Amino acid sequence: MTNTFAETAGKTALKTRISQAWWSLSVACLVAVIGLLFAIFAFVLARGLPALKPSLLFTPTQGIAGGLSNAIVGTLVLVVIGLLIVIVVGIGTAIWTVEFAPPGMKRVIRFMVDVLAGVPSIVVGYFLYVALVEEAGWGFSLIAGALALAIFMLPYVVRAADVSLTNVPRALKEGAVALGARPAMVVSSIDLPYALPGILTGILVATGIGLGETAPLIYTAGWSNYMPTLAPTHSPVGYLTYVVWTYISQPFEQSHQLAYAAAALLMIFIFLTNLVARSFVEYRLNRGR
Repeated sequence: MTNTFAETAGKTALKTRISQAWWSLSVACLVAVIGLLFAIFAFVLARGLPALKPSLLFTPTQGIAGGLSNAIVGTLVLVVIGLLIVIVVGIGTAIWTVEFAPPGMKRVIRFMVDVLAGVPSIVVGYFLYVALVEEAGWGFSLIAGALALAIFMLPYVVRAADVSLTNVPRALKEGAVALGARPAMVVSSIDLPYALPGILTGILVATGIGLGETAPLIYTAGWSNYMPTLAPTHSPVGYLTYVVWTYISQPFEQSHQLAYAAAALLMIFIFLTNLVARSFVEYRLNRGR
C-alpha cells in the first residue's frame, strides 16, 4: 500500500511539473509574440511618425522626394475596387456553397479556397502580368492591380462568409420555408442578416491583407508619381508598399523619410482595420450570448 501511494504521489508530482513547464512555455511564447509585435510597431512608428508631416499627405511623390498623396489615394482606390470585386464574388460563392452545392462539391470548393489562400503572391503577380499586362494588352493599370488584390482577399471573405452562413440556425430557415418563403428570400432575409457580423469581419481582415501586398502590384499596377486617373487600363498607379520597398534602398535621406512615413501609414491602416474587425467579433459573440 505504501509503495502504491508513493508511486501515485510521484506520478502526480511529475504531471504537475510537466503542466507547469507547458504553462511556462506558453507564457514565454505569448510574451515573445507580443514583444515582437511591439518591437515592429515601435520601430516603424519611431521612424515614421516624425516623417509624417501634413505636407506629405497633400503632395505627390517627385522622383525620390515630395509627398505620398498619390500613393495613399492609389492604395485606397486599389483596395476599394478589389473589395467590390471580392464582396460580389466571395459572398456569392459562399451562399452557393452553403445553400445549394452538393456535399461533394462543398468539400471541393472549400479545399480550392484554402489552396488559393496559400498561393505565393509573386506567382499570382507574374501570372497576371503575362495574362493581363502583356497578352490582354492592358499595360500596368488600375484594374489589373485591383484584380491582383482581389485574388488575395477572396479566400478570407469566402471562408468567413461560409462559416457565418453555416452557423445560421437551421430552425430559422425551416420556419421561413414553412411560411412560404422562396430560397432567395430565405437568403436575403434570414441568412445574410444573421451572418452579417462574421462577413464584415472577413471583409475587414481581407482589407488588411490587401493593404500590405506588394509583389502582385509591382507586376500589375506598376508605379506612377501622379494621382490615379481612374482609367481602367494603361494607367499605372502609385501605392504605399512600393514606396517602402523601393525608396528605402535609395542612398538619400529624403527617400528614407518617405519610406518610413509610408510604412507608418500602412501599420496604422492595418491596425485600424484589425481593430474594427475585432470589434465585430466581440459584437457577434455578445449577440450570440
